[in-house]
Amino acid sequence: MGNPTSQDADLIPDDLSGLPPWEAVPTDEAEAVKAIVQKIETRVRAAATSSPARRDAHPKAHGCVAAEFNVLDGLPPFLRVGIFSQVRSYQAWIRFSNGSEKPQKDALGDGRGMAIKLMGVERSRSGTQDFIMINSPAFFVRNAVDYVAFQEVANQLRFFFPSLNPFKFRIHELLMARAITSRIVSNPLSVQYWSITPYLFGNIPCKFSARPSGSKFTCNDRSTPNFLHDNLATCLSADEAAFDFCVQIRSTPDSMPIEDPTIEWREADSPFIPVARITIPRQSFDAPEQVAFCENLSFTPWHGLDDHRPLGGINRVRRAIYETISRVRHEINGVPRNEPVGISKLFTPIRSDGTP
Repeated sequence: MGNPTSQDADLIPDDLSGLPPWEAVPTDEAEAVKAIVQKIETRVRAAATSSPARRDAHPKAHGCVAAEFNVLDGLPPFLRVGIFSQVRSYQAWIRFSNGSEKPQKDALGDGRGMAIKLMGVERSRSGTQDFIMINSPAFFVRNAVDYVAFQEVANQLRFFFPSLNPFKFRIHELLMARAITSRIVSNPLSVQYWSITPYLFGNIPCKFSARPSGSKFTCNDRSTPNFLHDNLATCLSADEAAFDFCVQIRSTPDSMPIEDPTIEWREADSPFIPVARITIPRQSFDAPEQVAFCENLSFTPWHGLDDHRPLGGINRVRRAIYETISRVRHEINGVPRNEPVGISKLFTPIRSDGTP
């Protein structure tokens, strides 16, 4: 079903040798990353004593669906980079999820995730290209040191108000967190998703986004605890869905920072430009084998081509965290780590007469 992958060698290298120095790595980042990894691994192992090991973030999946990722024809030369260098189609898996570290009712405020895994990617060490996005253009943690602080508090408000000293308040971060959790989402197919962190686009930085395309869905019932899954299943049983996959080129460095993902890159400075179209065909995705497959997938922004190397401190943190959580989850659950190579064995299309 896939290629075994478990080594650091499957990831994009984490150096920028020979490239312009966009990144500014703080001297205390390495120790901060080490502390984060240790804390999260301890938490994942402790939680797995009474249940299977889960992801530390985005553990609740609404569904893992098969899709096609079609690079657009007629792109101008400056956009024909990496994955987008030639007109072609990639098979893909897309996992929709909730961000909370503990599965909860969908009606509660939360970040919503869209993780895309392209397969058959030549020159990728893992054979895949992952794009990881949430339904907000900005994050609420600036860097690795702040990530440690967020992980250490029992009450999340203490992260934003760590002491009585108002100069240490994280008001901007609080506003970003509220912006994420206050978004009303009734259907994963009806919202826009952003990469929040920057990436290389050949030799310049960019951000990615996926925005719904085509007819709006009316599957928006919010009466069940898992309505995001239910609405996703209802919609895809009746019709296909589509997203425009877009790139935003960094045009004004002063207002589009690399090391601070809490700052939104404004579209007024640089609009998102469609470079591919994602098509999710009619399908059923609740078969036990597919649910288990979805749970065992590993996503990391460091799966992919060097042309799309992740940039910035939060992405450097992710490199260590995602690899550690994947290793620990699969070790505890006794499941090999495989990168998928296709969709044919699990994909259950729904025909025009409504039958699988």
